[in-house]
Amino acid sequence: MSLDVSPKLLAEAEQGTLREEDFVDTVRTSLPYAYDLIADLATRLKGGIAEFADNQTPPPSEQERGQLLRALASDAIRGSLERHFGVALAFQNCHRVAAFRPESVDGDTYARFTSVRSQVLNQSPEFRDC
Repeated sequence: MSLDVSPKLLAEAEQGTLREEDFVDTVRTSLPYAYDLIADLATRLKGGIAEFADNQTPPPSEQERGQLLRALASDAIRGSLERHFGVALAFQNCHRVAAFRPESVDGDTYARFTSVRSQVLNQSPEFRDC
């Protein structure tokens, strides 16, 4: 299981009263590496003038890599993190995630980052088993 869902959160979801803030808090505590990495990217993006902020450092262990993959592979988790931090996320491989300003997703830089060309150029043998 990727998230440690509390009985309270489960009951709220069953009743249809789940608040996204509570879901994001569950993500924060269940997937701390992924949450902290995306929080850092959002902070760097908002504090600078660059078109995006990205991570190119591999996670310290497979556990952290798994957290990042679970967070970005789930539409609900990824979307909640994007809304929470006010960013658009893009993902190229086992660890290269980038935060963009939401209004830039129609721009050239985002298109280049998410292109098949960039995906191919960002590969290496070390990523084959991730």
